[in-house]
Amino acid sequence: MKEQLVTWIERLLIADVFLVFFGFAWFAIAVIGKSLNIPLGFDIWYQLWQPLFNPAIGILFLGAFATWAINKVSDKFGSNKIDN
Repeated sequence: MKEQLVTWIERLLIADVFLVFFGFAWFAIAVIGKSLNIPLGFDIWYQLWQPLFNPAIGILFLGAFATWAINKVSDKFGSNKIDN
């Protein structure tokens, strides 16, 4: 059960990482375009910041901490089984 949970969390995190990287690349390109007065979607990116990219970053951190906590708990209980 733990392995399936960790596998699905890791799959979600992989997809989330790509979304965050895409958002960062779009942001960097849009800022360069805005500074050169070329419309490259900064206004659209800014509208998507709160509902899409901000939660994606939060999910990324939450998933990383959850995976870490699951592994720590399983290591602690797994090491107790080996010692007994």
